[in-house]
Amino acid sequence: MLIDIPGDKDPIGYVWGEMVPGIGVPASRFSLSVYEHSTIDLRAFEAARLRIAQINGCIVCQDWRTERDGEKVEDGFDVAVENWRTTDVFDDRTRIAAEYAERYALDHHGLDDEFWTRMFAQFTQAEVVELSMSIGAWLAFGRLNHVLGLDTVCALPIPE
Repeated sequence: MLIDIPGDKDPIGYVWGEMVPGIGVPASRFSLSVYEHSTIDLRAFEAARLRIAQINGCIVCQDWRTERDGEKVEDGFDVAVENWRTTDVFDDRTRIAAEYAERYALDHHGLDDEFWTRMFAQFTQAEVVELSMSIGAWLAFGRLNHVLGLDTVCALPIPE
């Protein structure tokens, strides 16, 4: 870990909540709202989230599975996400969510008309905005935690 954390402090809570409370607490609220208020179906949501976790190299985020109404994606879903181009367990919506996450992170200048035609065949404009905001949060905050060495204790503080 690159940041000195007092021995009696939770690393994530300290960095996000105490070191820079004016930025960290609102950022954690945004990050949590992605999970609490998403309308994207669980498989597409998790395909995009996991692809960003894989790209970021965030250890805990790669092991984490979002749960909604007692449901999680199946075991091996992470392998399917890594192989989003060829897996036979994804429908078109889930596949393009993984593709979008990857291209958003690695080739956002390459998002061309052909891609957007395929994307809008699967997602509404509001869903594209929502997914874009979610991917942005995962990319920024997962990468921040990984770069600072916090990704082995990835749990954001609950905003007050």
